[in-house]
Amino acid sequence: MAIKKEKGQEEGIILGRIEPREITDELKQSYLDYAMSVIVSRALPDVRDGMKPVHRRVLWAMWGLGITSTAKLRKSANVVGEVLGSYHPHGDQAVYDTITRMVQDFSLRYPLLVGQGNWGSPEGDAAAAMRYTECKMSKISEELLIDIEKETVDWVDNYDGRLKEPRVLPAKVPNLLINGGIGIAVGMATSIPPHNLGEVIDATIHMIENPECTGEDLLQYVKGPDFPTGGIIYNKKDIQQAYLTGRGSVVCRGVTEIEDSEIIISEFPYQTNISDFLIKIAELVNEKKIEGIRDVRNETDKDGVRIVIELKRDAVPQKILNLLYKHTDLQKSFHFNMLALHEGIQPRIHTLLDIIGAHISHRKVVVRRRAEFDLKKAKERAHILEGLKRALDDIDAVIKTIKKSADREEASINLMKKFDFTEIQAGAILEMRLSTLANLEVQKIIDELKEKHQLIADLEALLKSEKKILALIKDEMMDLKERFADARRTKVVMSGLKEFSEADLIAEEEAIITLSRGGYIKRLAPDTYKSQHRGGKGLIGSEVAEEDFISHITHANTHDNILFFTSRGRVFQTKVWEIPVALRTSKGKAIQSFLEIPSSEEVTALVSYSDQESDGYLVMTTEKGVVKKTALSDFANVRRGGIIAISLHEGDMLHFVKRSTGKDEVVLTTVLGQAIRFSEDDIRAMGRVAAGVTGIRLHAGDMVSSLTVIDKEAAKKAKFLVIMDKGYGKKTRMSEYKTQGRGGSGILTAKITNKTGKLISAHLITEEKDLFVLSAKGQMIRTTLESVREASRATQGVRLMSLNDADYIIGSICLKEINGKEE
Repeated sequence: MAIKKEKGQEEGIILGRIEPREITDELKQSYLDYAMSVIVSRALPDVRDGMKPVHRRVLWAMWGLGITSTAKLRKSANVVGEVLGSYHPHGDQAVYDTITRMVQDFSLRYPLLVGQGNWGSPEGDAAAAMRYTECKMSKISEELLIDIEKETVDWVDNYDGRLKEPRVLPAKVPNLLINGGIGIAVGMATSIPPHNLGEVIDATIHMIENPECTGEDLLQYVKGPDFPTGGIIYNKKDIQQAYLTGRGSVVCRGVTEIEDSEIIISEFPYQTNISDFLIKIAELVNEKKIEGIRDVRNETDKDGVRIVIELKRDAVPQKILNLLYKHTDLQKSFHFNMLALHEGIQPRIHTLLDIIGAHISHRKVVVRRRAEFDLKKAKERAHILEGLKRALDDIDAVIKTIKKSADREEASINLMKKFDFTEIQAGAILEMRLSTLANLEVQKIIDELKEKHQLIADLEALLKSEKKILALIKDEMMDLKERFADARRTKVVMSGLKEFSEADLIAEEEAIITLSRGGYIKRLAPDTYKSQHRGGKGLIGSEVAEEDFISHITHANTHDNILFFTSRGRVFQTKVWEIPVALRTSKGKAIQSFLEIPSSEEVTALVSYSDQESDGYLVMTTEKGVVKKTALSDFANVRRGGIIAISLHEGDMLHFVKRSTGKDEVVLTTVLGQAIRFSEDDIRAMGRVAAGVTGIRLHAGDMVSSLTVIDKEAAKKAKFLVIMDKGYGKKTRMSEYKTQGRGGSGILTAKITNKTGKLISAHLITEEKDLFVLSAKGQMIRTTLESVREASRATQGVRLMSLNDADYIIGSICLKEINGKEE
């Protein structure tokens, strides 16, 4: 129902008749009125100045109170009271919450207010009560109001009609983009991320210089959101979609670092509550969704965020980090919905191009209205100065006229009649002091008049030329950039990160993998071992048990795949980064804990390769001299339980496996010092279950001790390094090893004696890189290859490493092999 007044009814007396009305119509109209009020007057920012009404009213109230960046701080309660009493008739807490966010440097990329006191923290702490805190405008917020007194914007009545408030601010700064905005209206919401001021200004200048530019052009400058809390954002395609359509989602991760057995978090995604994050970790640990966390410490202070997650000794940091990304706000998506009010009235989705274009259009209006205001004032002043100059030119007659007049009003009339002055000019002459008659004062008037004439000419030229207006806007943008631009805080990674992949979390770095005969494996950084002189005793490489010893050592990249070949001819696979990092002196982790290798089988060879290196072959050699070549692609999908790599003859064991290109040469050595070199073409490619062919014929008591795959061209200038198990080694020119057919007995490559011990490993070297030598008891030495003496084939070599009694060399690696092949 609705009450309708009769015509002529007195105000305040309800005597009208009741008019029937459908309740659905009444609800629709009332709800629509409410919705539009929330949309326009509360929840959505204006695309021109990036302000919601409450933000605009806070700044205008502080500007009116004189609480600018150069003023003293004022109690927040004073500001809240002024805003409520004069412009914003809503709750005081809502206004104070707005002021709080405008102060917080973790909420706004470029805070609009400067505060003193407790203004909250990223950990979720609330700000102190308004009676305890103080605030004032920041320097950059003043750029939003400069020139407001020059009739540059429209004004509206405040809520009770006593005062006027700006409908929009002049906004020299592109505030909507640099500080973003989040708001929930009725049936719609806005979510605009903050950006880097320098990037936004560069994009704005580009659009000024190239009005026909596209959104893609602007993305050359605006790389993506720049959150005040830093973090890392991913995927160029997602970023482009968000800016070109106004809607989208961008994945953001915190910045983490792994140090020993700790995960250290130094930056969080935007709007992450650190306290809630810590509580979530505790819940995940209690629910057994994350295992391996020993303790969590919050070491955040005034210098920045620092969360330390201490891990258990056997934990794999990368896996725990992946779980944190998956289950907590350490990774979250920022959803773009760039909804803003067009012309302060119409809600509209804006693209990046739209927002920057709207800012330029707004500034064109502001600059034009400012110029018109300045021109009006300049003309008014010039008019007065022209009257004063004419009066001074005939000052005696002017004074005489004034003296003959009865009063001020008559003097003004007489001056206008006799000298043709206007009323304004006559008033100015009558206000003129006698000191103005001095020569210097007269000259000042002449100079000022000349200056005003020049200003008028400049302003009129400006108003006639849109090109000059745009040039002025560009100059103002450059000035803002020089004064306020800073470095980007949020890192942008162009590759996508749609699904959780553990490999994405691992830094690509070199690693040394060691495996003991007892099946304990670990991963080490190459710089764990400092270079030593040849012949030293080396460092302890591993705390192996007395009955155990290191049997394998290899060099790989953390992102590589690593194949484990066993004595029974089977192969298993894992990622290098899945092998736990350990200290140099630690025992490592049992390989059976993450690979289903039976205890009856011994790992005899390790081969690493990257996902991009699926071409090529694997060359295998057994203890009894059988060789086989199989395509590496045949091992792309190795089951957890392993697959067959080679079928072995009775009593034989698979010992060595190396990668090849298919056009290389193969060198086999034996423990008794024999070597054979033949072309890889002599071995035809076979399937996984094939048995292979004879590579070298062995004498009684002899067995294969090494397999080396060499590039034919590189071998011409290369040297062949052989190492014996009692610590001796030597380099020999590869030219001394003639190529022969597969299946021969080979030639002598080292003189084997009781002093040198048996030949246990060999390398082809083309560069004087570092050499790692490892003993069965865990001693390891790192030395340069140039320190190893060159000698002929049939010699004993020199001592590389001094060994304790009952200890012996079991393996070695060079950091660089030919063609980048790493062993």
